[in-house]
Amino acid sequence: MEELLEILNDLHPDVDFETCDSLIDDKILDSFDIVTIIAEVNDRFDVTISAEKITPENFNSAEALYALIQELEDED
Repeated sequence: MEELLEILNDLHPDVDFETCDSLIDDKILDSFDIVTIIAEVNDRFDVTISAEKITPENFNSAEALYALIQELEDED
């Protein structure tokens, strides 16, 4: 989780990613942020986030995104 928070904080240091659960709903993250996050997650966690997994539910909070990463790691 710390590594994911590092990725997110690099994008938006002004956001409290540990408590925010409306990153997409409140338009904190935009499409460019999502692309950056996906690329960083692919590199650092060695998982591939497929198009069908790119949903607001999976990106609305760091916790949801981390759960997705864990799910993808378990599939390997």
